[in-house]
Amino acid sequence: MHVVATAGHVDSGKSTLVRALTGMEPDRWEEERRRGLTIDLGYAWTTLPSGQDVAFVDVPGHERFLGNMLAGLGPAPVVCFVVAADEGWQAQSSDHRDAVAALGIEHGVVVLSRADRASSQRVAEVLARTRVELAGTGLRDAPSVAVSAIDGTGLPDLRSALDGVLANVPHPTTEGRVRLWVDRSFTITGSGTVVTGTLAAGTIAQGDRLSLLGHFGTRSVVVRGLQSRDTAYPSVAPVSRVALNLRDLSAADVRRGDALLTPDAWPATGVVGIQRTTGVAYTDVPEQLMVHVGTASVPARLRPFGADHARLVLDRHLPLVLGDRLVLRDPGSRSVLGGARILDADPPELRRRGDGAHWAQRLAGMDPAGDVLGEVAARKAVQVEHLRRLGLLSGNDAGTHPGVKVIDDWWVHAPVLEAWQHQLRNAVQALQERDPLAPGLSMGAARDLLRLPDERLLAHVIRGAALEQSAGHIRLPGSEGNLGPIEAAITELERRLTAHAFQAPESEELARLGLGIRELAAAERTGRLLRLRDGVVLLPTAPALAMRTLAGLEQPFTTSQARQALDTTRRTAVPLLEHLDSRGWTQRLDAGHRKVVR
Repeated sequence: MHVVATAGHVDSGKSTLVRALTGMEPDRWEEERRRGLTIDLGYAWTTLPSGQDVAFVDVPGHERFLGNMLAGLGPAPVVCFVVAADEGWQAQSSDHRDAVAALGIEHGVVVLSRADRASSQRVAEVLARTRVELAGTGLRDAPSVAVSAIDGTGLPDLRSALDGVLANVPHPTTEGRVRLWVDRSFTITGSGTVVTGTLAAGTIAQGDRLSLLGHFGTRSVVVRGLQSRDTAYPSVAPVSRVALNLRDLSAADVRRGDALLTPDAWPATGVVGIQRTTGVAYTDVPEQLMVHVGTASVPARLRPFGADHARLVLDRHLPLVLGDRLVLRDPGSRSVLGGARILDADPPELRRRGDGAHWAQRLAGMDPAGDVLGEVAARKAVQVEHLRRLGLLSGNDAGTHPGVKVIDDWWVHAPVLEAWQHQLRNAVQALQERDPLAPGLSMGAARDLLRLPDERLLAHVIRGAALEQSAGHIRLPGSEGNLGPIEAAITELERRLTAHAFQAPESEELARLGLGIRELAAAERTGRLLRLRDGVVLLPTAPALAMRTLAGLEQPFTTSQARQALDTTRRTAVPLLEHLDSRGWTQRLDAGHRKVVR
């Protein structure tokens, strides 16, 4: 199916034209039919001579219903632009032209309606004026047809022209993520809540779980059933008009302008950076605006950065991505101010003086087609799924962009990664030069220093900086055994303990050697000494040497027998035996006896 929206001034005969093409009544309300004035969106469909199915979204032309018109035009890829041949170009024609230009619609047909009320010369004059007016839009070269919905003149030509236009519309992706802008919600007795919209990409199937992002926040919904053109289907592909029956949802909980989304596939943003595509310079635009996108109409506040770029703060979050087209409207008037393209769907917060100028400079240099490297560079590191949600990556992008380092599910700007490595190595080196006995830079201190977005990145930074990680600390490679100024004292202590393995030095002797608690801890950390309770210091080999002696004693043995066999004091023997107990090498039987565990 293809979806075509009408556009054109009030009383141009849009609804009559749709009725003539489809045989269906697009005006849904009795008041519309009574007044002969389209107020809200209407829907009808038909099959063209080629066999192509086409659905029409009929929009109101009156300036008072411009918001409704934009809701119908926003999601549609093709437009049928109608100008009455007898009345010619009108003020509302300009509003609809500006909307078409703002939305970037490039496919459509120009229809000169009510041709039965105008001479051939008048038709030619109106067409010439219309061509001039549409010269700045995507419809500049659109085919044109003069028709009369009353006597049928030109209708076959219009169907043929539509066939030709639709044949050249790019095929939408059927496997992409879904974003369905809701244009209606209502209740059907026995079925529950039904919402309708134009499915522009992706496929929706019965039983699918979708996220509803709307006026009342985000919630999960399940598709109970779906229809297209009043026919039930197990699934519907784009581009289609669809009606979804949603489970466990009240019609009051969903409104026009809400969106049904593939879960976790879209950002929900309240701030965007935009580029002017049509209309008034942003320096001449009021601060308070109405922003139209999809079927949504949202109040917003604009902060200009020159004539062509600005920051928009929306009244509520919307699922917007790079390249989305917006229509800006002055809430104090009924006219379109212009169109905008989203360049940044997740801009940084402006916290400090100068942040705005820095971001504005980056915004002005951004590529409207998408700049993955620029986005990664601006954020230093970003998760790949976030880039996909922003519309910067396709699903199969493997991260081969120059200047980007892929670390697990993170994309890191290569110069930033190098800076992190350099910063960490300098910090570790400075600490070890300042304090050679320090165990190294703690992991927590490293995280605080670098402020990484994910601590999993730290291991990669450590490896890239050619550093070593051990026991929660980071050191220069090969520096773990370096004791610097206490090396001589530790060597002397090792010499004494090698000669007399169980004669632990007294605290006065350790003090004369300049070995306090911190120095002894550093030596123990490097595997040079073993510290037991009560300040007992031995070599790391002492427990194994003790076991050889204790294994030769008659079992069980007393503490006194162990002390004598080891040729040591009770001060040393008791902590050493407790250490052996803790390792499971000996077992304490009672207050005075132990045995070797064989």
